Amino acid sequence: MKTDDAKYNLADAQMPLDLGHRPALGRADYLVAPSNETAVAWIDRWPDWPGAVLALYGPAGSGKSHLAAVWRAASGALKVDSNMLAKLAEAAFAPTGRAAVVEDVEGHLATRPDLQRGLLHLHNLIRERGGHLLLTGRQAPARWSCPLADLASRLAAAPAVRLGAPDDGLIHAVLVKLFADRQLKANAEVIAFLLSRMERSFAAARAIVEALDAASLAARRPVSVPLARAVLDRLNDHEAP
Repeated sequence: MKTDDAKYNLADAQMPLDLGHRPALGRADYLVAPSNETAVAWIDRWPDWPGAVLALYGPAGSGKSHLAAVWRAASGALKVDSNMLAKLAEAAFAPTGRAAVVEDVEGHLATRPDLQRGLLHLHNLIRERGGHLLLTGRQAPARWSCPLADLASRLAAAPAVRLGAPDDGLIHAVLVKLFADRQLKANAEVIAFLLSRMERSFAAARAIVEALDAASLAARRPVSVPLARAVLDRLNDHEAP
């Protein structure tokens, strides 16, 4: 007879169908801590920004995309990706509205003149309309490599707010919330076990809770430390080179 102390063999479990659990990305779902409180305050004060552009920057997993989603919901902003920027540079894309979000172009600007021209055009378009542009990246835009001088000067002038890596207190709160979102019961022992072994990022927390949810359903057992250990071992094996 299996007990909670038994070692789970996830390979033998029949994994359930992925029903596409939707992450909660609303303002009420964004947990505020010292690592992000300044950035949250800037988002909350919109549209009372001192200029047309704001940049959020910080390490991967610090919550930039979630906070950008919060602002998109509040402002009705269009999310502009690299393909849109490239088309914008060639006048093959005509965005409407007065607000836009641009993420994940930081590492491509140096070698993509079309993205440089597209972002410059979008920046100017938003300013002409009296709107707002939100940028995200790992570094402040003033440090982005951008050969297009007109764009580089505009990026350097944009207010930039840093989000720090989540601390233990914030990750603890995020784990509790993620389990609650999925109606999973995870006691303090499970949370403490995960905190002692996981990467400190929102992305890692989401991946772990998602995997635990699937494993719990497959094994038809509640979330426990042995199950958490098996899930972490499997995730680490998948990440190993």
